[in-house]
Parts: sequence; C-alpha cells; structure tokens
Amino acid sequence: MVEARFSWPTRVYWEDTDAGGVVYHARYVAFMERARSEWMRTLGYGQESMRNGDGQVFVVRAMALDFLKPARLDDVLQSTVELLHCRRASLVMRQAVLRGEQPLVTAQVRLAAVGARDFRPQAMDTTLYATLKQFETQHAQD
Repeated sequence: MVEARFSWPTRVYWEDTDAGGVVYHARYVAFMERARSEWMRTLGYGQESMRNGDGQVFVVRAMALDFLKPARLDDVLQSTVELLHCRRASLVMRQAVLRGEQPLVTAQVRLAAVGARDFRPQAMDTTLYATLKQFETQHAQD
C-alpha cells in the first residue's frame, strides 16, 4: 500500500556538492524529481510505460522552493511527495527534502499532463485520474 506522503531515500555524493561540500541548489530539484518518478512507479505508472502506452507525460509547469538549511556531503536524505490537488490535466504537489525529520528544502510543484509527442496539454485517462485522486490531501492553508 502506498502512503499519502511518499518518501524516497538518497545520499549526498561529491557530484551533488559545491567546493565547500554543501549541496548545490539545483540538485534538490533532481532529488525531488526522482521522488515524484518513484512515487508514480509505485502506483504502476512508470515514466517510460506512460510515454509509450498512452503517450502522455507530466512536465513541471511551476515550482516554488524554500531553502531552509544546507545538506552536506554524505548526508542521508529523504525526498517526500504529497499530492495536494489533482485535476484532469494538472497536479499540485508539496515536496520536501529532509535530513531525519528536519526539513532542508520545501517546494510546491505544479505539473501538467501533456502528450509525449506534441507536449500539448491533455486530460489524464480515467484510471490514472482515479488512482491519483485517492491520494489528494487538499490542505486548507495551501
């Protein structure tokens, strides 16, 4: 069973850091992308199967990040995913990168469902939409 708040582990490697051993800001986006991809895979919707099957992919439409504390070389992190809003052709997710229970980076991510060939917006099929809708959390403060 998949929890409403999905978490994916990662470790900070040398390639993720700047000269001071601190995680480079753009790497957090990659950590979050992996968590979203793995969450979708646990639901039975891997990126390659979606692209080849229904010819649909999700693309990032907007992202707002808040950098709270730095991660450092060799830290063990968790990237989390929570689905806040699910519409027929878009999703809004809350994500975070944590060290233990301490949030290092938080983000709100808006995704659009698009055709894999033309990148034009398109509605999700009924099964995918119903699957995602059951994980929607819709917090009043968002």
